[in-house]
Amino acid sequence: MLQIKICGVTSCDDAELVSEAGADAIGLNFYEGSPRFVDRDLARDIIASIPKKVRKVGVFVNSTATEVCRVFDSLQLDAVQLHGDEPPPFLSLLRKRPVIRAFRCRASGLTPVIEYLHKCADLECIPRYVLMDAYYPGQYGGTGCVFDWNLIAASSNALRGIDLALAGGLTPGNIEEAIETARPHAVDVASGVESSAGIKDRDLAIKFINNARAAFAKLEAAG
Repeated sequence: MLQIKICGVTSCDDAELVSEAGADAIGLNFYEGSPRFVDRDLARDIIASIPKKVRKVGVFVNSTATEVCRVFDSLQLDAVQLHGDEPPPFLSLLRKRPVIRAFRCRASGLTPVIEYLHKCADLECIPRYVLMDAYYPGQYGGTGCVFDWNLIAASSNALRGIDLALAGGLTPGNIEEAIETARPHAVDVASGVESSAGIKDRDLAIKFINNARAAFAKLEAAG
């Protein structure tokens, strides 16, 4: 089960660092507009540097379906994370490749997300995870912004039973409260464990993963 994903890994050293710290998955960002962008050759080196048990997720923003499938297959990724404006029919084009569909959550609530998932259900292309991130104009994730986690708690029953991943401004200091409030199945962090954009900080990564594990264990014990 994927519980803790460290996104925006840009080097073999950082991949080894977060793997040793206990991350379940890393995110490799193929969006050229991101400060955490990696090309396919670097991504291949990063993948080769970490254990097979650590899942490798490709993050894409408004790429073509052909390109997404090509990268997924050539690198033997474990999942596709769509973080752009891809419509429900786009997911159908990815066929059986596991999808994490990211949404940027606005203060108005999750109605647009729920409507999107209804369309996916009609097309029989339900994503494996729904990832809720903070909305920030003109940016697709990695902003460090936090949104109201209570919006998730209030609407989680409407997510059609899809596993929920939480992102958006998560840090070692707030991750326990975030998990307790939103009750997600997984969490995803990038800037919250960095010393600068794309550079992971060992101490922050370890603290984040340990605190997240403790919070998930508390949720499980409470039922």
